[in-house]
Amino acid sequence: MKPFVAAGLIAVLVLSGCGTRLNPMNWFGGNKEQRLDAAPEEFTADPRALVAEVTRLSIERMPGGAIVRATGLPPTQGFWDAELVADDGLPPENGEITFSFRVAEPLYARPASTRQSREIEVATFLSDNELSGVRRITVIGQSNRRSSNR
Repeated sequence: MKPFVAAGLIAVLVLSGCGTRLNPMNWFGGNKEQRLDAAPEEFTADPRALVAEVTRLSIERMPGGAIVRATGLPPTQGFWDAELVADDGLPPENGEITFSFRVAEPLYARPASTRQSREIEVATFLSDNELSGVRRITVIGQSNRRSSNR
């Protein structure tokens, strides 16, 4: 049993030193935020607005691909129908996939309440084929964007 454990540990150490896709440390890591001075120009048929602020972004490795999970903070409660919308289904440009964090506005005025009660979480799955050649995933909100690099 000990030789199998030793062989497994050696394999993990060797792979972690590689620059290949097999390296588990080579997957998407932490994310960074970039504040926007003005909201990005929108030329889309989607009637939903961008979420006010993207507060968190994580990329979780799954068999056959990865899950892109983002948390947004709208200005009041009641926002609904949230979704990460890829830019027109175009192939990744310069190794980057960009999503817009879209939400539908409440049907009537709602209180702002606490930050935790307004948070909205969305996720989408990207297959290994969609991730091939991708070095960065970006989620855009109205006042900021968050990116995660490989």
